[in-house]
Amino acid sequence: MKEISILDLQNLRHLIGGFETSHCKMTDYANQAQDPQVKQMFQDAANCAMQHKQELMKFL
Repeated sequence: MKEISILDLQNLRHLIGGFETSHCKMTDYANQAQDPQVKQMFQDAANCAMQHKQELMKFL
């Protein structure tokens, strides 16, 4: 694999951090939601954010 530049590493760190933040927020919103459909929507968003984070972690 080609070497990753410092700028690439910084961008990955920023993106991974953003997906981690989204995951935490969506999980918290899901826990607070009363409506089952809204709860499921937030859970799906949290799962999606975690998947994206894990995909980006493979580049490290």
